[in-house]
Amino acid sequence: MVKDKELCALADELHKCSDILKVISEKLRETLKSKTEAQETKPEKELTLEDVRAVLAEKSRNGFTKEIKEILEKHGANKLSEVDPKEYSELLKEVEVIGNAR
Repeated sequence: MVKDKELCALADELHKCSDILKVISEKLRETLKSKTEAQETKPEKELTLEDVRAVLAEKSRNGFTKEIKEILEKHGANKLSEVDPKEYSELLKEVEVIGNAR
């Protein structure tokens, strides 16, 4: 009889624990969801000619002028100012890997 009461009390405690864990998991889910939504709504920084020029200048100083010219030509330009600003992001991705081979 005493064992049955103890088991019943333990079952009640486990039930309370499960309720608490449920509340904690819901709060965690809400927190993570709001963080994810905040990250998704954060707009990407618009690249400017000056941003791209700074990266190209650094690569050129490091001896990659020829490679930079090839990438510019690939984008249909002889100089950076002729590149469509919509292509800056892609151009930067291509330029940033120059000299990073291991």
